[in-house]
Formats: sequence, structure tokens, C-alpha cells
Amino acid sequence: MTEAIPNYPFEQPNVLEPPKEWAETRAKCPVAHVRMPSGDVVGLLTGYEEVRGLLTDPRFSRNLEREGAARMSTTEDGGVFSRPSVGDVDNKEGPGHRRWRRLISRAFTVKKMEAWRPRIQQMADALVDDMVAKGAPVDLRAALALPLPVQVICALLGAPSEDQDRFARWSETLLTLTRYTQAEVDDAQREFRAYASDLIERKRAHPGDDLLSELTQISDSEDGQLSHDELIATAVGLLLAGHETTSNMILKMTAMLLSERERYEAVLAAPGLVPDVVEEALRMDANGGVGIPRFITEDTEVNGVPVKAGSTLFVNLHAANRDERKFPDPDRFDPHRENRAQHLTFGAGPHFCVGQTLARVELQVVLGTFVRRLPELRLRDTAADLRTREGVSAGGFEDMWVTW
Repeated sequence: MTEAIPNYPFEQPNVLEPPKEWAETRAKCPVAHVRMPSGDVVGLLTGYEEVRGLLTDPRFSRNLEREGAARMSTTEDGGVFSRPSVGDVDNKEGPGHRRWRRLISRAFTVKKMEAWRPRIQQMADALVDDMVAKGAPVDLRAALALPLPVQVICALLGAPSEDQDRFARWSETLLTLTRYTQAEVDDAQREFRAYASDLIERKRAHPGDDLLSELTQISDSEDGQLSHDELIATAVGLLLAGHETTSNMILKMTAMLLSERERYEAVLAAPGLVPDVVEEALRMDANGGVGIPRFITEDTEVNGVPVKAGSTLFVNLHAANRDERKFPDPDRFDPHRENRAQHLTFGAGPHFCVGQTLARVELQVVLGTFVRRLPELRLRDTAADLRTREGVSAGGFEDMWVTW
């Protein structure tokens, strides 16, 4: 009897616990088969070495606009990974991506991102001031987790922070799995691109002390400059990824610490642990979305399992972070874990997240601010009461109420 192909993403016991299928599929076979919301069947990788290997192998293509590539979402365009993006196609892999990466990386050095820490701290303190003034309980998503990353990415790019509600709406729509229609996606994409194009033109005409102004000026004798279309794709990508994932992670990290109080109290007792706690929270994330796809361009194998050219694989970074072969006792929260920073939350290989330093700085600032200013911070409800944002590829929570 043929085993039924399970639907993906898998259901979770609660938002902080991984689906049982992560460990089950890893134990059975390096490549499991799952059905995406679109109905297409893909191979799923959940082992650490297999996931890392796929992300670093150039034979596995990031470009899902190819004929025969699996679709992710219920929209006709197949979702965010398959959707054609102006100025983005040549930058998805190969020499075009390497050129784009060399140009963009100059603006995201560790030194430049660390220089933003005092300003991010000011933003976080102002938001906590508002929380305290209003009084508990508050929805942490609305009060801090969403506005802080949006304020940061807006300040970084030089975009007006009052546009944050539009960014949130556009981003959620573009990351749909089942929640939005193709017409809604098309409208969001058109509006987002037009907004980014207008912003770029203004920065080019009147450069400021911001990333987008810098990107319009960056040039190199070998790599040239970013074209207008490349700048649009870059600005949209940064506005989308720069707040959506970090916003979600602020809530997930906080929930991990407050749901088991001794974790938070350990940081209260030793605030120097903040960076290590952030790394372990990134590793332990059980609600990280669907993962990352790759299109297979030639017959190959994954840990001895044949994979045909023309097929699509998804890697679940967060399942790989629970691989007991890499992280002993992987379901235990341990900020003292020696290899905690070797997690794959930010990916690996040529597409390793360019904004990972900024994300770390934001998470460290948030946790440090909570420890300093809200030592009595608590969840109003239990972890079992937290609701996942359904129908979008980035995961996260609908809301999270806290008290103190």
C-alpha cells in the first residue's frame, strides 16, 4: 500500500513546539515527499548536513520561474519564490547574483550595522515607554514587535516611517500561501514597486544619509552600478524581509523565554547572556514558515537518495536546527551550547541572509531592554493559547499579549 503524501506545512502541537514530522521524516529518509498548499508535491529536507549541502551546492537553483518548478501557494503565480520580479531574475544566482551581492554587502558590514545599535536602542526605549504609559496588558506584536523593525528598516532605507502600515499590508499579501487572491497579490506588488521606484528617484535626486541613497551611488569598476530595476527589487526585498522575519522572531524569542520562566530569570540574573540567548532562540524557532525551495538542474542525489533533474526540493532550516546529530538534546533550550551559533536560521552558502547582523542587533536590543526595564514581564496567556498566522509563508503569531 502506497503511503499517503502528507500536507505541508505540518501542524504543530502549539506554536513553540515543532511538528512531530520533523524528527520522523529525518529518521526515515533524507528526502521526504510532501504536498504544498498549491497541490504540488516536493521533496523535503530536514537534516542539518543535507540542508546545508543543498544550500551551498550551485547545481540547486534558486530560480523557480523555470518550467516544471513546483508552486508553493494557491495563487496562480505559485507564490513568492516563483513570482517574476522586475530586476530580480538575473540576480537570483550565478554571476548576476555574485555581482549584486558584492555591491549590496558593502552597505551591510558588521561595523555599519553595529553603528545602528544606539539608534535602535532609542526606538526600543520609546516603544517601551509607550507600553508602560498605557499599562498592561498589551499586544506585544502591535506595541513593539511590528513597529520596531519597520521603524529600523525605514530609517535605514530613508523611507517615511508613517508608511509602516502599508509595508505590513503589502508584505503579508506577497507572502501568501492561502490567504490572498492573485488579484490582491498583483495589486500589492504593483503598489510596492511603484512606491519603491518613486523613493529611489527621490534619493537619487536628493541623497541623504541612508542606505537607499548609498545604493544609488555605489559603483565599482568591475561590477558597475545597480540598475533602477535592481534597486527596486532590492528595496522591496529589504522592506519585506527587513521587518517581517524580525518582527516574528521578536515575538517567538519572547514567548520561548516567558513560557518557561526560568529561561527569562536566567537572563535577568546574568544580562551578559543576551547574545547567547538570542542565538539559542534563533536555533530553537519552531515556527519559521515553510522553508526555502531549490530547483534541481541535473540528476543528483542527497545522501544516497536519487533526485531527478526538474524536481523541486524544500529545505526546512528550523527542522535542521533540531537535528540531534548536530545539536545533542536539540529540544533543550541551552544558551551555553558550544555550537549554538552554527544554526541555519539565516541560511548558508551564496544566499546567506545579508541582513543577519542587523537582525541580531535588533533582537539583542529588544531582549536587553526587556531585561533592564521589564523584569516582571509575563505572558498573559499560555503558549497553547498563542495563534499562528495562518495562510502566509513567514509564519509568526497573530498577536501576543503580555503583562508585567
